[in-house]
Order: sequence, then C-alpha cells, then structure tokens
Amino acid sequence: MLLTKFDPFKELRTLEERMNEAFSSDLKKDIFSSFSPCVNTREGEFAYHMDIDLPGVKKEDISVKVENNILTLKGERKTKEETKKEDYYKVESSFGSFMRSFTLPENVDAENIHAENKDGVLEITLPKKSSKSKTAKQIKIK
Repeated sequence: MLLTKFDPFKELRTLEERMNEAFSSDLKKDIFSSFSPCVNTREGEFAYHMDIDLPGVKKEDISVKVENNILTLKGERKTKEETKKEDYYKVESSFGSFMRSFTLPENVDAENIHAENKDGVLEITLPKKSSKSKTAKQIKIK
C-alpha cells in the first residue's frame, strides 16, 4: 500500500512559500493560480500504480522526479484563449501550476519507475524490488 506521511505543518509551510513567492522579485508567477490534481493509487502483486488526472496538460509540461525516496510531480495547466460572445462568462476548470509529493515505500525499485501520459491521465508504475527469500538461518555457535 502506498502511504503518505501526515505532516501537520505542511499547509503552513505551503502558505509561507506562497507568501515568499508573492513578495519576491519574481512577480511573474501568480501564486493564487494553482490546482491539485486527483491521484488514485493501488497496489499490485509486482508494482504500485498511480493514476493522476491531468486533462489538458501536455506531457512537456509535466515533471516526475524521485529524490530521497520521495516522488514529486510538478506541472502546469495553461489557460486557453477564450472569446467572450455573450453577456456572461463562466470557467470551472482550474489552471495554473501544481506540485504533489509522495513518500515511497522502501520496497520500490526507483531505478525502473515508468510514467506514461495517456488520454489526460498520467499513469506511473512503481515496480517493487524483487524480494529474495528471507528464510531463517541457524547460526552455529563455536
């Protein structure tokens, strides 16, 4: 099972990072235009599987990185140019950048992780390390 460690101060750190970005010299980023994609996880016999809903996001705009046993997804959904033809306008889609991080189980083979973007869903396969038989061994006392 893929577990995510609970961090009670994560939201505060996220707020602090956004505030720092807002007052930094790089004002090109809009700190309030972000979204968090839905992630479905499941465990199979030989691998863990993650399905991330990213409709409208090109694979060139997605980054998948593993560092220190943490899988980090980053990307951006760019707004489309829309023309307003009526007296009203409504947009329900979320646009902007996103970042999600997941702590990987110890038995994940990080060297062979596979990711594929298909039909607006990023599918990540996290193969399990082959477990050698852990049989008990009697130690002879000399």
